[in-house]
Amino acid sequence: MRILGIDPGYAIVGYGVLEFDNTRFKVINYGAITTDPETPFEKRLAEIYGDMCSVLDMFKPDCMSIEKLYFNTNITTGIDVAQARGVAMLAAVQRGVPIYEYTPLQVKVAVTGYGRAEKHQVQEMTKNILRLKDVPKPDDTADALAIAICHGHTGGSKMSEIMRSNEVRQLNKKRG
Repeated sequence: MRILGIDPGYAIVGYGVLEFDNTRFKVINYGAITTDPETPFEKRLAEIYGDMCSVLDMFKPDCMSIEKLYFNTNITTGIDVAQARGVAMLAAVQRGVPIYEYTPLQVKVAVTGYGRAEKHQVQEMTKNILRLKDVPKPDDTADALAIAICHGHTGGSKMSEIMRSNEVRQLNKKRG
């Protein structure tokens, strides 16, 4: 299974592409989509969308895993990140790539086994799991790889399938 992990943002969108065969990960590629802070916000969103389309077309993932957003203190920043996250998800949906969302807690547990792990611990474990020489930079790239690892460890499980089918059933009930 080829997994595209995404750490959403509007200044930097980290991405990581991994192959997972149910026992081992193989790094295909990783990097970051960046936008210039001097560029008008709507054009930054267009750049993110265009670059996401290129990443999706180049690596042809079987699925995309993306971090769920949570708001700490700055709701304005959170809203802008949510918009960038939306254009990344739109690019995947248009290509028929299934999207799986994970909370930061889920990512920490999947990568380190501990839900209160600190950022540097998650990054170090990501490096170790993927057998990389160094922690990928920028941090958003390492985070994207961790999100892809999270999907590899949890996304194919039977529990994940059951939860997803329950979500679909609930959505269909709401629709009528």
